[in-house]
This record gives sequence, C-alpha cells and structure tokens, in this order.
Amino acid sequence: MKRYERNVTSQSGEDGVLEHILGVIGDGGKAAVEFGSKDGVALSNTYRLERDAGWRRWLFDGDSGGNPLVHQVYLTAENINEAFDKAGVPEVVDVLSIDVDGNDLWLWRALSRRARVVVIEYNAAIQPGQNISIQYNPNHRWDGSTYHGASLGALWIVGRQKGMRLVHATPLNAFFVAEAEAGAFPAIAPVWKRNCGHRPCAKTLPWVEVS
Repeated sequence: MKRYERNVTSQSGEDGVLEHILGVIGDGGKAAVEFGSKDGVALSNTYRLERDAGWRRWLFDGDSGGNPLVHQVYLTAENINEAFDKAGVPEVVDVLSIDVDGNDLWLWRALSRRARVVVIEYNAAIQPGQNISIQYNPNHRWDGSTYHGASLGALWIVGRQKGMRLVHATPLNAFFVAEAEAGAFPAIAPVWKRNCGHRPCAKTLPWVEVS
C-alpha cells in the first residue's frame, strides 16, 4: 500500500491511502469523523474528502482553531458517545480519524459507533512486540514527549476486537478496514519500528498492557 501514499491535506501519505481504500470498498454514505482535528483543515486526514468529494464531516477538538464547524469538546471515554449523539453522528461512519496525542486507544475502544475505515495515530517510539498504551487519564495533555498514544500492536488488538483488519501504516497512522469489506486487503502484522523525533518520556510514567 505504500505506493499509494500521497498528501493533499494530510501529513504522511494518508490522503492517497484513503483514496485507494475507498476506491476498493466504496464511499458508503460519505460520512467522516475526525477528532483531534484542530481546525479540521491543516494536516487533516478527512478535509480532502469534504473539499473534493462532497463528504459530510463531523469535527471534534478541545481547541477549534477558530473554525465554528468544529465541535469544541475535549473527548473522554466517558463522554464520547454522548458527544457524538448530540452532534448527530450517524451510527455507521465511513471514515473515522483519531489523533489526540494521548488517549487514542481508549477513545476508540469506548466508541460505540461502527466504522468502515479507521485511521488512528500510533506511537512509533514503542518497540515491536509491546502491546502497550499510556494509562487512561481523562485529563491527559501531551507534553511533547514519547508518552502518548499506544503501540501499533495494542491498536491491532483493539482493531481485532472491533472486527477490523490492520491493512497499512504510514510513519504516523495505522489504517484499519472492517473485516466484512476488507477481503481485497492482506492483513498486516504490527511488527515494524518507525523512527520517532519526540524527546524520551520519564521512565516513571505509567504504561498499560493491552489485551
């Protein structure tokens, strides 16, 4: 899938990979959700879908970046489903993009909506074979260190629990497709190591084994 990586508004090839995946499985209802979206434009994984293909988007972030279309709410595992209900997010989301620099895995695990495609940031500083995430903390704020998010292996576990197949990973994001629609894509093992430019985190910060 690496040959499809291409940026239009994304950061590390996500636009091209999404275009390829949707070209295979179809657009469905053209419903996209992005949280940790900032203003929903800069380095967005879903902005091109709205701008160039007429998709409808639901955007969530604690800081709207001045965009009134962003639902300004800091999502937690406790409020995410209520926030989606209030915003009118459909029960089936065609593309779900998650990048909150912290509780990414816990928010995805708590979400009751079904997604056909999930794009979720993983922590590239974690060595292969470690299925770990930061400890859930609803008040977590990223400090710029390697203490954020979850390993690719941990996300792979949650994806399997949600009936989704890991099909690709850019240097920043993992791509999952619902098993019912993923037949054309080989399953990818979460075993590789990417480079990460963040400063090391304190060794005393708590990590959680995901199972």
